Amino acid sequence: MSKVRVAVIGAGSISEMHLKSYQNNPDAELYAICDLNEERAMAKAEKYGITRIYTDYKELLADPGIDAVSICTWNNTHAPISIAALDAGKNVLTEKPLCMTVNEALAVEEAVHRSGKTLQVGFVRRYASNTRIIKSFLENGELGDIYYAKASCIRRLGNPGGWFSDVERSGGGPLIDVGVHVIDLCWYLMGRPKVKSVSGNTYKKLGNRANVKNLAFYKAADYDASHNTVEDMANALIRFENGASILVDVSFTLHAKEDELTVKLYGDKGGAELEPQLSIITEKHDTILNLTPQINNLSFDFVAGFQDEINYFIEVCQGKKETISPVQDGVEMMKILCGIYESSEKGEEIHF
Repeated sequence: MSKVRVAVIGAGSISEMHLKSYQNNPDAELYAICDLNEERAMAKAEKYGITRIYTDYKELLADPGIDAVSICTWNNTHAPISIAALDAGKNVLTEKPLCMTVNEALAVEEAVHRSGKTLQVGFVRRYASNTRIIKSFLENGELGDIYYAKASCIRRLGNPGGWFSDVERSGGGPLIDVGVHVIDLCWYLMGRPKVKSVSGNTYKKLGNRANVKNLAFYKAADYDASHNTVEDMANALIRFENGASILVDVSFTLHAKEDELTVKLYGDKGGAELEPQLSIITEKHDTILNLTPQINNLSFDFVAGFQDEINYFIEVCQGKKETISPVQDGVEMMKILCGIYESSEKGEEIHF
């Protein structure tokens, strides 16, 4: 079978994970790259031996040699580029979130059906080894019915600035950037129940705290301390039609003692923690047991997770597999995220 010829649209920081992973896959060929900043596109092209460089994604999509695209651009461009790529007959892997509004998500879903191509949403945590392990335990009934999940992704200082802090381009702050990962991870492992209602709060109290010295944090390429229009933190209670619920809180900046990443699931036969380290909680012979799987990485391995996601996408493009993060899941996640923002704005629970 011939190699899958891939184009990467957007040459910012996250594109590096895509480019490296495609380069490591023997069934993938890095065929083209596109960025509004031609200099940046050329630098990536030189690094990865890519011969076709574009600054206009529409020109790139007109190239019949391209089989699939990775979309690594600002959130506000995910929907139009995805739709154009699908209509051009390309399979699509788009970074999360799928888009910025529910209407956009539905338009992308329609384009998937219209084109007959696959869109894989970049819910990278679904492809991680610790997620696969817990999924196998769940599928074998070891933990029973998961009725409650709790997740936190707290940064005490970590507003990346740039487009991340510009609501017009990002659609929001920590909720839509990092919250989407932990919410999706819980929802996916709970069996993807239909959302019934959300009650959420967002806070803009601290700004980006650019005044803080002596503590480094990740900054976007276009970091600008003077511009910040997104929330500092958000929390939410998400209820599902089957009675299950998720409690979540996330922040870019918060007066917290330390950063925190926790993902916990509770079932009627057992429980599981995926972060900060994989652990399974069960009961045998009237005794509670905390089990530690013997695996390479007990927490999420960023590099390995992206490699697994890209490898899976290539197999999807080859017709060997169906994606485990399809467009309809992206639509449901946008309902949840937008519902939390709407709930905070209105000060009331949002029902679906």
